[in-house]
Amino acid sequence: MKGKIRIYLSLPLILIGLLVVMNIFIWKINHHAGMVMGGFVLFYSIVCTSAYVYYKARLSKELIDYATNFGKVQKKMLNELEVAYVITDPHGKVLWGNGEFHHISGVEKGSIKSISGICTNITKEFLDKIIETASLEVKKTDHYYRVSMTKIFYAENLSREEKEIATQQGQFMFAFYFFDETRLQKSLIENESQKLIPALVYIDNYEEVLDSIEEVKRTLLIALTDRRVNRYFSTVDGIVKKIERDKYFIVFRKQFLDQLEIDRFSLIEEVKTIKIGNEIPVTLSIGIGNSDGTFLQKYEYTRAAIDLALGRGGDQVVVKAAEKILYYGGKTQQVEKSTRVKARVKAQALREILETKDQIIIMGHQISDVDSFGAAIGIYRAAAVLEKRAYIVLNEITSSLRPLMEGFIPENGYPDELFINSEEALMIVGKNTAVVVVDTNKPSYTECPQLLGKAKSIVVFDHHRQGEEVIENAVLSYIEPYASSTCEMIAEVLQYFSEDIKLTLWEADSIYAGILIDTNNFMTKTGVRTFEAAAYLRRSGAEVTRVRKMLRNDMEAYKARAEAVRNAEVFRGSFAISVCPSDNVESPTIAGAQAANELLNIIGIRASFVLTEYHEKVYISSRSIDDINVQIIMEKLGGGGHMNIAGTQLVDCTLAEAKRKLKSTLDEMLKEGAI
Repeated sequence: MKGKIRIYLSLPLILIGLLVVMNIFIWKINHHAGMVMGGFVLFYSIVCTSAYVYYKARLSKELIDYATNFGKVQKKMLNELEVAYVITDPHGKVLWGNGEFHHISGVEKGSIKSISGICTNITKEFLDKIIETASLEVKKTDHYYRVSMTKIFYAENLSREEKEIATQQGQFMFAFYFFDETRLQKSLIENESQKLIPALVYIDNYEEVLDSIEEVKRTLLIALTDRRVNRYFSTVDGIVKKIERDKYFIVFRKQFLDQLEIDRFSLIEEVKTIKIGNEIPVTLSIGIGNSDGTFLQKYEYTRAAIDLALGRGGDQVVVKAAEKILYYGGKTQQVEKSTRVKARVKAQALREILETKDQIIIMGHQISDVDSFGAAIGIYRAAAVLEKRAYIVLNEITSSLRPLMEGFIPENGYPDELFINSEEALMIVGKNTAVVVVDTNKPSYTECPQLLGKAKSIVVFDHHRQGEEVIENAVLSYIEPYASSTCEMIAEVLQYFSEDIKLTLWEADSIYAGILIDTNNFMTKTGVRTFEAAAYLRRSGAEVTRVRKMLRNDMEAYKARAEAVRNAEVFRGSFAISVCPSDNVESPTIAGAQAANELLNIIGIRASFVLTEYHEKVYISSRSIDDINVQIIMEKLGGGGHMNIAGTQLVDCTLAEAKRKLKSTLDEMLKEGAI
C-alpha cells in the first residue's frame, strides 16, 4: 500500500494513539472512568487491528481487480476512440495502434510494420528532427488529416539534459494522433475555388491588322475576334466585358484557372486562324492576377501581368501570382510598329530628364557587347548636346569593343574620364545624377547593380523582352522587343532629341556596329525602321567598310568558333548543342554567340545552343530562325532575351552539368508542348 490509500487504511490505528492519550487524562481525573475508558480503548484496538490484518489482503485483491478492470475500460476506450492513435518505437516501427488507425490505413492489425506505410513523408530522418512535438498535414485517398506527433519518454519529469541523453539512448516512443480535417479542408478548397479571378485581354496589333484589310471587312474582323474571346471564356463560366475597342475585361472563378493552364490558353492560337483577307494575323496578350489578397490587389496583379505580357512582345499569356509568374505562348515574332510616335515622346521625355541633372552615368550589361556600347555612346552624345557631364561604366573591355573605343580619345574631343569602372561610378553618383541603363532590363545583369540603389533618377532603354526581374522605380522606361537592337532605338530617339544634334564618325560607327551585330548583318529581326535607322547613321558618317574592319575577329577567336561548330551535337534531331573553347580566347562569350549563329546555317537545325565557360560561369548563347522561341527556354534556366536570340548565365555549374540541365529542360518543354 502506498500514498493516500495507505494513510486512509492506517487512520483507525492512528486514532488508537489519540484514545490512549485521552484515557491518560481521564485516568487522572477519575480512576473509575479511566478504567472504563481503558477497557473500551483496548477493545477498540483489538477490533481495529484484527480488521486491518484481516481485510488488508482482501483489499489489495479488490484494488488489483479494480485497476485491472479500469485498465480494460481505458484500453477499450482508447481502442474505440474516433481519433486514430498509434505508438511507434524511435525508428517509426509500429508497436500498437487503435481500431481507427487500422481503419484509415485500410490494412489488418499487425500488417503495418512502419508508420511510413501510412505517411510516406514521415521518414526516419524526419523523426530524428523532432525534439518534443511536431505536426504535419497528410492526405490519404480523399481524406485530409492533421498528424500530431509527441515524443514520450520512459521516465517522467526529465530535465532537458536528461531528455537529450534518453533520446541518444533511444529510451522513448512516438505517439501519433490523426485528426480528420476532411470537411474543413474541402470547405477551404471549395471557398478558394469560388474566388473570382480578373483578367485583361488586349489585341496587340489592332491598328496594323485593320490597316491590312479592306474597310468593309474591318467590322467583320472585329466581330469574329469578339466572338472567339466570348466563346472561349464562356466555357469556363466567365464574364467578358469589352472596355475599349481592343481591350476586354474578364472575370471567372479560380477553379477554372487550372483548366485554362492545362489548355495552355489555346485562345491566343485560335484568333490567329481568323483570315478574311488580313495579311497580318490577330495576336492577343492576356494578363491574369492570381493572388490571395483582395479583389483590388488581384486587379493590380492583373495590370502588372498584362504590362509584362506587352513588354515581352505580346502574343502570350502571363499569370502573375505572389510567389511566381507563369508564361504561355509567345511563339510568334511581334509585328514592327510603323508609327514613330512613341520614339518621339520618349525622346522628349529623355531630354526633360537630362536637362534637370548635373551629370549622367550610362551603363549596359556585364561583359558589354557592341550593341550595349553603341547605345551608351548614343546617350553620351545626347548628354553632350545639353552640355552635361556624362560617364560610361565599363568594367571589362573585350576584344570586340577595343577597336571601337580607339576613337574616343581626348585628341578627338572626348574627356579623359569618359569610361569609368563600378567603383568610380559609386564614388561620383550624387542626388542630382541620372543613371541610364541600356541593352538590359535586369538589375543583376548591369555593370553595377549597386548604382541603381543610389540613384534617384533611372532611365531604361532596351530591346529584350521583360522577365520577372525588372529595374524598379525607373522614371523613364523604353522597352521595345520588336526592335532589332538598342542601337536602333537610340538612333530613332536621337533624331527627335534635338534638331542640331550631330554625330561624329566614331559615334555613328559605334551605333551602326551595334545594329549590324544584333541583326547578324541585317539577316535577323530587321524591319523598315531598322533600315531607316541605318540610313540615318549612314548620313551621319557611318562607313560600312570601316565598321566591318573593326568587327573582325582574331585568329584564336575564329578557331574557337570553328571548333564549336565542328563538335556540335544534334539533340532530338533539331537542336544543335556545342561547347565553345575559352582557352587563349579574349572574349569567348562573343565567339560562342557567333558559333550559335553559324549553327543555324545547317539544314534541319531549328535552334542552336553554345555553352562557354568564362569567369567561373557557364554562358549559354541560343539562337533560332522562326518557329522555336529560345527566350522561354532560356527563362527556364534563369536568363532571357528575344524569341530568336537569347542567353543565360549559370553559376556554380560545370559544362557537363550545364549541358545536362539544358537537355532536360528541352525534354521537359517538348513534353509539355511549350516548344
